[in-house]
This record gives sequence, C-alpha cells and structure tokens, in this order.
Amino acid sequence: MKPINALLSAALGATVAFTAYGAAAQNLNSVYRGRTVTILVGYSAGGTYGQTSQLLARHLDKTIPRKPNVVVQHMPGAGGIKATNYAANVMPANGLNLFMPPEMSLVSELLRPNKVKFKTTDFTWLGRVFGANQVMTLRRDTGILSVEDAKKKSVVVASTGTGSPTFLVPQLMNGLLGTKFKIVTGYRGSAKTTLSVEQGETLGMSNSWISWKANRSAWLKGGDKSYLVLLAQIGFTKEPDLPNVPLLTDLAKTKGDKAAAGMLSTAAIIGRGLVLPPGTPKGFVEPLRAAFDKAVNTQAFKDEVTKRRLAHSPMGGAEIQKIITETRASITPDVVKRTQALVFGKKK
Repeated sequence: MKPINALLSAALGATVAFTAYGAAAQNLNSVYRGRTVTILVGYSAGGTYGQTSQLLARHLDKTIPRKPNVVVQHMPGAGGIKATNYAANVMPANGLNLFMPPEMSLVSELLRPNKVKFKTTDFTWLGRVFGANQVMTLRRDTGILSVEDAKKKSVVVASTGTGSPTFLVPQLMNGLLGTKFKIVTGYRGSAKTTLSVEQGETLGMSNSWISWKANRSAWLKGGDKSYLVLLAQIGFTKEPDLPNVPLLTDLAKTKGDKAAAGMLSTAAIIGRGLVLPPGTPKGFVEPLRAAFDKAVNTQAFKDEVTKRRLAHSPMGGAEIQKIITETRASITPDVVKRTQALVFGKKK
C-alpha cells in the first residue's frame, strides 16, 4: 500500500481537478478517470474492519464511475478515534477519500468530547455491509459462567483503546451491573486482542458477534463445554442465533441505566460501512451511494461475504443517516452525564 502522504498528495491534486469543473460534480468521469480512491480504516488489517474494507475495495472499483483504483489505508489508534478525527478535519473532501467509521463513533462523540474532534452527523453515509451486536465473552476456564459470577471475581480483559467497544462495553458493565472486569488497553486491532485471549495474556473481551463467528468459530462449538462463555450482548435486538444471551438493556435496572446501554447499542446500526468526510460536495453523494449499493448486492460480493464468514445485512446510506440524526437528537444531556459517570466515574 502507498504511504498516506503519497495518497494525500494524489488526492490533493485531484481536488484541483474537481474544483475546475465546479462543486455540483456534474461530470464524475472527470474526477475518477485514472484516479485512486482511498478507504481509510481506523483499525489494523486483521479484523472485520480490515476484511470488509478490502472486500469493498475489490468491488467498488467496478461500480464507481470510470472504475478508479481503490486502495485501503489503515490508521489504528485510540479505538478508531484517531482516524475519525483525521477523517473529519484533515481528509480531503473531494470524492476520492472514503472512511469506514468505528461502530462506536456516536458513543465516543458523546462520552469523550475532550478527545473527539468530530460530529458523527457531519459525515455522509454511503451505506453499510452489515451491522452486528457486541458480545461480552470470557474464557470458560475462568470459571465465570454468568454475569452474576462476573460480579464476584476480577478478570483481565483486552481492549484496543478507550474509544472502542472493547473498552466501553466491559467498563459500562462494571458501572451498570457491578462486574469486575480489569481492562488492559493498547492492543492493535481485534486480531491482537483475540490472540491475547488465546495465549492467556487476557481472559476475555468484547467483540462483534460477526467477528467471533468469522475468526474464532471453533471457540463457540461444544455448548456448555465451548471455549468461550457469552455473558451479554449489546444491541437493540438479540442476534437471531443468540436467543439465550441477555441484552445489556434488559440487564440494566433503571430507566437511566437502560438509556445508557441503549446509547452503546447504536454500534449495531453503524456496523461496517463507508462515509464521506464533512464538506464533500453533494454532487458525489447519490452516485457514490448508488455505487455502494450496486457493489454490495452483486452475487460476487455476496459469495465473498459467505466465504469469509462475514454477514450481509446491507442498509442504504440515507436510512443510516436518518437513524443517526434522529438518535443523536434523542439522547439527552442527562443520559450522556449518566453514561459518562458509569463508564469513567466522572465527566470526561
């Protein structure tokens, strides 16, 4: 892959070309002919973000006008916040730069205003490939078989950073339910966190249900003798194949606590998809949404999704945009303060 500076130089050059024919983007062929489109991802290549972004790159080059080259650039750090800040404030808004937002983007914006330099509603959604619940899991050999057990015994769990569900989910469970997860941050991507669980450096983690099934399906086999114990899932509805794993919103007792758990559930809507950075001219939106929809609904794309054991529950960009905007407006300052207190012990 090209260094990011080289990619930026090419993108900046394309910005000049774009400006020459006007912000309405009347002729997208002039933009994409012979150009490179970059998908920025805030995680390393080994997890479902990396897999999904590479999959999109291989198919979008056939559906974007003039079939540009599409590459993936990784910028891991702070559970995806580093890349999201970059995408919101530095990434050229010229139609040649796309971003795969972290599923916890809205949560991070609300809970960590001192760290976050973006507004989730300022991004323009093109669509998503799939959404998935987070599932808090532990190794069975910890002897912890339920949330009640996790309230009685301290256990070390792995995290990529404080903006990631690998941190936010166990920390919120600690605040809401009194579990005793000790969180170790700094792992670079879900592949590293899962490896830490396998090697015994840590004994559990929160991860998307799709990630568990795609990358560690053997750990889920065996019923009550499986390698992993599934303690709770975080989403608006249960995963179809996890009917007996409780939702965190159901485990929460008070209205305020349920609202806090519900805030984290927005991750299941955002899922794995693409956005345009703030300020991208509107002329790009519909053509790129159409290109995204066409790419993810081809049989070739679906076949690759199946082969990689990923999920395929696409949602259009306009629908996601509406949900994110309405959800953001519905979250009151009191809910934010309550969630901050539960996660961090004080306002951040």
